[in-house]
Amino acid sequence: MRSAAIRERPPVLGSGHRADFRIEETEARTTMSTPGSSTFDTARSTADDASGQPGRWEKIGYGMGGAANNVIWTGISTFLVFFYTDVAGIAAGVIGTILFFSRILDGVSDVAMGVMLDKTRSRHGKARPWLLWLAIPFAIAAVLLFTVPVGSSGVTEIIYVVITYNIALLIYTAVEIPHGTLGALMTYDQHQRSILNVAKMVGAYVAIIAISNVTIPFVDALGGGQSGWISVFVVYGIIAAAIYFITFRSTVERTDPSSNEQDDGTRPSVKDGLGSLLRNKYWAIVTAVLLLMYVFNGITAGMAVYFAKYVIGDPALVGALATALTLSTLIGILFVVPVAKRFGKRNTAIVGCAVAVVGSLIILIDPDNVALATIGQVVRGFGKAAVMGIIFAMLADTMEYGQWRTGIRIEGLIYSGASMGIKIGTGLGSALIGWSLALSGYVGTQAVQSPGAISAISALFIWVPVVVSLMMIVLLSFHKLDAEYPKILEDLGKRPA
Repeated sequence: MRSAAIRERPPVLGSGHRADFRIEETEARTTMSTPGSSTFDTARSTADDASGQPGRWEKIGYGMGGAANNVIWTGISTFLVFFYTDVAGIAAGVIGTILFFSRILDGVSDVAMGVMLDKTRSRHGKARPWLLWLAIPFAIAAVLLFTVPVGSSGVTEIIYVVITYNIALLIYTAVEIPHGTLGALMTYDQHQRSILNVAKMVGAYVAIIAISNVTIPFVDALGGGQSGWISVFVVYGIIAAAIYFITFRSTVERTDPSSNEQDDGTRPSVKDGLGSLLRNKYWAIVTAVLLLMYVFNGITAGMAVYFAKYVIGDPALVGALATALTLSTLIGILFVVPVAKRFGKRNTAIVGCAVAVVGSLIILIDPDNVALATIGQVVRGFGKAAVMGIIFAMLADTMEYGQWRTGIRIEGLIYSGASMGIKIGTGLGSALIGWSLALSGYVGTQAVQSPGAISAISALFIWVPVVVSLMMIVLLSFHKLDAEYPKILEDLGKRPA
């Protein structure tokens, strides 16, 4: 039953109300109500849910999902543009345009996925089953990205890239959004959500460090060239699929109130859900910060191999640069929860953005100096940790704000809307790489690049992260939810659990 506070803020629902479209597994209703069904889930829930909060193994399992996402995604975001330009020989400007417009399309698909997620009903919950259903298709899609028909006509290669890249994005959306939403479905408690976010990011950065360092040597060990890239991503796909299954089996959804508060006759329509989303000012701020953060990530990841090869002079150093950034981010994330608990999430993120600016300025002192580039990456990593270690917990908190503000709870739409910002940000970062390289006269098949191309590579790697960090500081200054959240939970009649 809704609390009194909720009854005072009934959702304004028009004629758009309709019967809920459900995605149900076979005999889901029967199985859910049958004693003894889903034995593993029951046992795990008893062990981890005794306190009403996620247990240690459940947090580890959720964090492993972050690793699964990035086993494949780090390989794509760090090396795919390089593969297209320097192995497949496709023009950088063409690749930048494809990636940018594909990301816009993918952003639209995020909203559709959010709607589907909010309407998903199964004996495993609303978010967990998607990890089970799409783990293997995602692995297959990742491999197909590298099977470009090199040597065929340029048009054929471009069509192939457009089709396979968009398929991979759509499947990634249908896995990553449920995994991200799952953290909010596991508990209401802000502190526990922060811990879950840290677990997710630790898993992600462990994978990022590993993939960034081993990929090029692994490709070379498997024969190099296109066949080497294909073989490596076969291995990555198998690893990722196995980890997704572990995450599925080890987690429990606790907070979804849809079965009680928004049953078949009262669940909001898509129109009402989108209206609630657009009235959630804190969701808009966090989404904008995420968009900029992923421009930062896209540039620093995608440009690292170019910066190492053409500015420093050794492409093998991409692993060292990536490790300096990622390892410092991972270490920094371990300290984010107590810092954020003491000073607040917003303040922690603002300081992190300022630290990231300092890191970029260190690299600027002497861009081709390996030691300074490494130190700058370490400092940028600590700054990045303060944002990435807390931003998804900030996003989860906007779910209760939106419910308090409008009377409608829409976990899937909130996370998918933010994911749209992430995808557009990543696509914009990748597009900036392709477009800027093309304008500078960069030619991937040339061993030596023009001075203009080298200058563009340095500017992209150093200055774009500075600009987006300053923009994030401005946006975060308008975020006040940390102070308002306890009263919101009190009004909603929810206990942290």
